[in-house]
Amino acid sequence: MEKQRSTRRTFLKSAVATGAGLIILPSGTLSGANATSNKLNIALIGSHGRAFQHYDSIDSENIVAICDVNEKNLDLAAARFPKAKKYIDWRKCLDDKGIDAVVCCTPDHTHAFIGNWAMNRDLHIYLEKPIAMSVEESRVLQATYQKKKHKLATQAGTQRHAYPNFSRVRELIKDGAIGELRHCYAWGRRQLRKPGYLPAAGSPPKTLDYDLWIGPSPMHPYNPGYFAGKPAANCLNWNMYWDFGTGQVGDMGAHTMDLVWNAIDADLPTSAVAKGEAFNPEVTPVELEATFKVPANDWRGEIGVTWCQGGMMPRSPKKHIDLTQIGHGAMFKGTKGYVIADFQSRVVLPFGDDADFGYYDRRSKEEMTPKAKHFQKEWIDACKGDLKTSCNFDYNGKMAEMMALGLVAYKAGKKLNYDGAKGQITNNAKANELLKRKYRKGWTLNG
Repeated sequence: MEKQRSTRRTFLKSAVATGAGLIILPSGTLSGANATSNKLNIALIGSHGRAFQHYDSIDSENIVAICDVNEKNLDLAAARFPKAKKYIDWRKCLDDKGIDAVVCCTPDHTHAFIGNWAMNRDLHIYLEKPIAMSVEESRVLQATYQKKKHKLATQAGTQRHAYPNFSRVRELIKDGAIGELRHCYAWGRRQLRKPGYLPAAGSPPKTLDYDLWIGPSPMHPYNPGYFAGKPAANCLNWNMYWDFGTGQVGDMGAHTMDLVWNAIDADLPTSAVAKGEAFNPEVTPVELEATFKVPANDWRGEIGVTWCQGGMMPRSPKKHIDLTQIGHGAMFKGTKGYVIADFQSRVVLPFGDDADFGYYDRRSKEEMTPKAKHFQKEWIDACKGDLKTSCNFDYNGKMAEMMALGLVAYKAGKKLNYDGAKGQITNNAKANELLKRKYRKGWTLNG
């Protein structure tokens, strides 16, 4: 059986790479890459919490492995996927030769590790956001993906991207509904205030491998408070701490900035400056405003992009428009007006005497972006077919790099000039050290 799985997996990868569009099924027969009878062998790494949102989406495939540092979580997943092999250590799971693809739902501080290790083993990867916590991690994932994109499908877990509103906002901006684009804003109003890392409290339960949960991050004493949240929301108990997450930048910021990123066809920024509450070496900021300069492309000039969180907000274009009523939103400023949006709706506000829409050549219904596929299913189909996804590690990786750079600018307290080609800050040598995370001995990002 092991030999049969290995042969099938090798053929699958070579067929996609050569454009053959054929894969070999577990039965040994051939079928088109998009045939409904064909199934992927998927490993689910992180089987609890956010993973519940994937159970139905991946149930159509062969779930051959489940992995979680908590044995209780493994038992829950095994009830749904009884044929799957159980793993505690994701590194051992990724070395299972029977796997074609990985869905990763672990805490943020292991995302880049699992994503890069999976691609190094030629495994398709769906990686929950944020795909990286540092500039360096994001660049490593982008570089590996560029080497492997002819044979791997990657998708960052920003599932709101599939809402039709994302396409409608993009069309309004690109088609000139507000004239020439000048500045974009995205914000999140959530506030989670924590004084510092939790103190030692008790011992980890025997069912939890706490050392593996800490993973590459510096060791911190066990406290059950890190695990006290509800499923799919437990991240709010640890992602505000620097060693485990990036706070709102990597949480809802990954979703909300995507509204902007999808609309502007951006490359890496040339500068970043940020301000916010006083720096806490243990906890990411609640209040933060980071502004980037994004270079011109073939349809717009250089623009500014600003991320706001924790109560810091862009100024409303009109007194009677209360932006604070939008918990997570975006605003686009043009020479002839504004587009204001949340995830599922948008408002166009003309501005100025000549904002008469006479300049706006609205596209026909036939020219509009087709409705997006179900987000997880899009990735599954891509693994079997053309490898194309909406939020691959090039598209999302650059956005993650920009957002991480904003946190570096916040820590540095100065405007930073950035060379995106080299991944270096050119006017502050000390700030370059902040582009990386420090890992525990024995852990490598490029395993």
